[in-house]
Amino acid sequence: MKFLDEAKVYIRSGDGGNGCVAFRREKFIEFGGPNGGDGGRGGSVVVEAVDGLNTLIDYRYQQHFKAARGAHGMGKDRHGANGADVVLKVPVGTQIFDEDRETLLADLTRIGERIVLAKGGNGGFGNARFKSSTNRAPRRANPGEPGEERWIWLRLKLIADAGLVGLPNAGKSTFLAAVSAAKPKIADYPFTTLNPQLGVVRIDASEFVLADIPGLIEGAHEGAGLGDRFLGHIERCRVLLHLVDGTCEHAGKAYRVVRGELEAYGHDLVDKPEIVALSKADALSDEQRKQQVARLERAAKKTPLVLSAATREGVPEALRALLAVIEEAQFGRTGRHAAGTWQP
Repeated sequence: MKFLDEAKVYIRSGDGGNGCVAFRREKFIEFGGPNGGDGGRGGSVVVEAVDGLNTLIDYRYQQHFKAARGAHGMGKDRHGANGADVVLKVPVGTQIFDEDRETLLADLTRIGERIVLAKGGNGGFGNARFKSSTNRAPRRANPGEPGEERWIWLRLKLIADAGLVGLPNAGKSTFLAAVSAAKPKIADYPFTTLNPQLGVVRIDASEFVLADIPGLIEGAHEGAGLGDRFLGHIERCRVLLHLVDGTCEHAGKAYRVVRGELEAYGHDLVDKPEIVALSKADALSDEQRKQQVARLERAAKKTPLVLSAATREGVPEALRALLAVIEEAQFGRTGRHAAGTWQP
């Protein structure tokens, strides 16, 4: 299934039905009086977050959604039927913006969460509503109210507990494949990952969701490479795992490039808790490993983890470090897991 994380949609709620002008006419009843019914309410446009979806691809092939109008009122005090609502089903994590793409209308972060974006018009009153002691035979009825219409933007931000960041070919997809059942594309050329990937990670009887996004290069905030459009998918993450390729020329410079792009993107990504790890340790000699760790430590101002997804060296320690931050954010306390160590 093709991944789509943004879509523009036109919505229109239904008009209300018109009220009816009618009079009771039966044999031997000379003055039956008014009995025109009310019109039905128009259908509304509702957006609902549902389980089982992870893309907005459905809204690439259909962009116009119109609810049914209410039925008109009829004689014998018969009210018109209400128009059927239109329900737009979206993945959890979808944000809804107005046409200006800046005004946030809703942020659906839980399964079953719903919002009415366009309310259907009310039905008009029939002439039976206007009967009074001084007006025994009203010959007027109200028309139904018109529905609402607008253009909206749907923007998906995947919900994950932890996110992977790094330059292309830093080993992010390999790491995700090693620690979860996800099957991202892995190859020895840059930008193998073209769309965000999610995987469920299990460690020490606990589990969390890990997100992998396409790699960043210098100038990504200006559109270089695949740009920074996918960084929105890690805005909701509680912690970032920053992987730096140990086989690159200078680990410290590689780290600073990605941090610079996170800072240029904004949205407080640069302030999120970060765990730094030197990847592809199996491809390094002891001297290279020592040199790259020292460079990375100077750039990040913290001691990095050293891991290899191929041999699983350092992988459990990295997962426990992520889990410790996630538990602390969830429960407001320090979890059982400390960075790099296991505390029973």
